[in-house]
Amino acid sequence: MFVCEKPSRWHCRVYGFCSFGDRGFLFFERSWFYGCGLVVQITGRIQNKWKVDKEVSMKVSVILGHPYEGSFNAAIAKTVVEALRENGHQVMFHDLYQENFNPVIPKEELVSDQTKDSLVALHQQEIREADGIIIVHPNWWGQPPAILKGWVDRVLRENIAYTFPKGDNGGGLPIGLLNAKAGLVFNTSNTPERREVETFGDPLNRLWKDCIFDFCGVSVFDRIMFRVVAYSSCTEREEWLNQARSMVNHYFP
Repeated sequence: MFVCEKPSRWHCRVYGFCSFGDRGFLFFERSWFYGCGLVVQITGRIQNKWKVDKEVSMKVSVILGHPYEGSFNAAIAKTVVEALRENGHQVMFHDLYQENFNPVIPKEELVSDQTKDSLVALHQQEIREADGIIIVHPNWWGQPPAILKGWVDRVLRENIAYTFPKGDNGGGLPIGLLNAKAGLVFNTSNTPERREVETFGDPLNRLWKDCIFDFCGVSVFDRIMFRVVAYSSCTEREEWLNQARSMVNHYFP
């Protein structure tokens, strides 16, 4: 599938995806065509072929971190939840702002690894049980919103999401404890991709892929950054929602 936005002699933006059979599929985010000669730059990624039993119902945790109910992030989360339910999966959905999740970890919780907060305990239980994890949030200063960072601090605790070998005081290699087969992240941004990657180093990808999911034992990871939201049209946003649905259908058919 290819979609061309605002074609001209000098520039054409292309996004979509195509299949490579057993090798997986490639998501295209944009391309450029210059002058009479043809110079094409395609940014995307080939994903490993994902195999899952379509007859098996999975528990999928969906976490939304955006304060505005009418945001595009909320629309992404709604689309994700709808796709999962249409595919017969059990959805454990949490809008962190709407449920007033407290992101501040108290000192007694930090030293004991035990929580007295019933909502945090629920999140911990669900994240243990989850066969899949999907995170939706905006790019703020190259980071998730503070409420979502606090969710990571309080929910993905030692002996919940990871542990260390016996005798290791925490300085060695962690052992991931999460059972999730895949972790997906959907982000929105007003930062152009080239500046995001070349100037800032794409910090959100490093954070979620390497520092969180891989650390906690979730080896299959995928992520889409929808940009530039401030300049996007209704047609483009609808296409982005279709991309989100397609990714969910691929990993959780």
